[in-house]
Amino acid sequence: MSALIEDPTRILFFTGKGGVGKTSSACATAIGLADAAKRVLLVSTDPASNLDELLGVKLSATPTQLPDVPGLAALNIDPEQAARDHRERIVGPYRALLPAVAIASMEEQLSGTCTVEIAAFDEFSKLLGDEAATSDFDHVIFDTAPTGHTLRLLELPAAWTNFIDTNVGGTSCLGPLSGLSAQRTLYAASNEALRDPAQTTLVLVARPEASSLTEAERTRSELAQLGVANVRLILNGVFQARDASDPTAAALDARGRAALEALPAGLRGLRRVDVPLLPFGLVGSDALRQLGTLGGGSFEAPPPLPAHAVRGDRLSALVDQLAKHGKGVVMTMGKGGVGKTSVAARIASELGRRGLPVTLTTTDPAAHVEQAARELNAAASGLRVTRIDPALESRRYTEEVLATAGAGLDAQGRALLEEELRSPCTEEIAVFRAFAETVAQGEERFVVIDTAPTGHTLLLLDAAEAYHRELLRKPSGSPDAVQRLLPRLRDPDYTHVLLVTLPEATPIHEAMQLERDLARADIRPLAWIVNQSLTPLEVSDPVLRARRAHEAPFLRELAQHAARLVLEGWREGATEAHPRGSRASRGQEECRPSPRRRRG
Repeated sequence: MSALIEDPTRILFFTGKGGVGKTSSACATAIGLADAAKRVLLVSTDPASNLDELLGVKLSATPTQLPDVPGLAALNIDPEQAARDHRERIVGPYRALLPAVAIASMEEQLSGTCTVEIAAFDEFSKLLGDEAATSDFDHVIFDTAPTGHTLRLLELPAAWTNFIDTNVGGTSCLGPLSGLSAQRTLYAASNEALRDPAQTTLVLVARPEASSLTEAERTRSELAQLGVANVRLILNGVFQARDASDPTAAALDARGRAALEALPAGLRGLRRVDVPLLPFGLVGSDALRQLGTLGGGSFEAPPPLPAHAVRGDRLSALVDQLAKHGKGVVMTMGKGGVGKTSVAARIASELGRRGLPVTLTTTDPAAHVEQAARELNAAASGLRVTRIDPALESRRYTEEVLATAGAGLDAQGRALLEEELRSPCTEEIAVFRAFAETVAQGEERFVVIDTAPTGHTLLLLDAAEAYHRELLRKPSGSPDAVQRLLPRLRDPDYTHVLLVTLPEATPIHEAMQLERDLARADIRPLAWIVNQSLTPLEVSDPVLRARRAHEAPFLRELAQHAARLVLEGWREGATEAHPRGSRASRGQEECRPSPRRRRG
């Protein structure tokens, strides 16, 4: 049985900041339980799931048995397919009864990301709240999406139950409310299961890094407020230097020790497992089994990448190119945990130091752009730092709708409008409008946007035309910003998309899929940025040498694929220079935020 979780409950959630190892921890636990003769269902609720790649099996929305792990089945909840099925369940019975114009109106009302969210949530609720749906399994393990989305997912059972309780008009932003009312019992059961410590354990996964631990503590606190008390902690990637003469190893070791010494008090009280930094990639059941045994077993490093086999631009050279435009939008995109926030902050800071007006903002609820900018001393460059706050935008949107669309309504009409605005879907509309308005600011200044992890970014972009139609029906909308959003995103002189990744299989392949999705929307990335790579550095620690060698095939693949590549070496912190004594290969120097003393 996996050493990661002792005495597991029937339901297990794995959550945490993007890139901390949620999926690999969930997979290792599932494999360990299956090896112990348990029947296990592994579920991903992440729109950008990478279960397929880690397990080496093509998954769908129905359970697929893993051929090399008897007893383990896995599935991906596909939000888009769930939305299509949801729409057809509602619209299908009326196709032969109503005129085409009425059917088209129903389909348009169900075309936004609100429908995508509730449809995916329905699938999630069936697995969590309907015991019959998972009666064939001893354990159900959820690999959740990154933190901000997970918390919203966990809040939805109560949110939708309350909305159904108070909505007496029979309609919602999703159309007829009868479909929601029918789910009431299921939502209540999901809500109860989440909070029952005998049924459910929520596992926080974090790295021994200050930002990751801060995020884990914030999640723990919010979970406590939601009534989720059975929480555990996995610290993934704990590193102990084996070669004290290696400055990169010494810096990595010291950073981890400092983070653990400052472990937030709320996390200290949790049952905790420390997992060492492994010298190999976690792809395939054999590698995941080693993670489940806390890294036990031997390893053999593959041949290293030949010197200068992969050349990359400097980040400063990329900023120079961006600066020539004088204004516009820069968007960092990629899988959670690849360093989008730190890269966005560095680019914004450098543009500001060149005397250009810059706003740094984020669409990621779990991002820390303020902290990243503060560590860069970005205030000295005149950088403006903001964030799209879902709660604030929801209040602003609600007030505007009531003041405009609700102004001429009678008491009953206003009551119906207020009911619709209490729906959790209102937040989605409000955040999208704020995103469109943020992009519009690129007409006057640089706007650097740190986006949410891949799947949620795509949902936001895919929503453009649907929300365009929705907002045009509402006098409080922002038609100009929304009408011009897609043309602005498609204009390479206005919007500059940067794909940020790590030198590993999953984040690179996920970013390649993102690139294909963007191409279908006629959006082309300007460059790829490989962050936190060991390849440009000289390392002697055996674990780091093995990890450096494991980067080789993925960097070769990307070098042949990307039109422009920026290769950033591992650095002691998100905003610090290369550790003292390391070597950045030609064309791979860091973008220095200031002439301050470089720390090692």
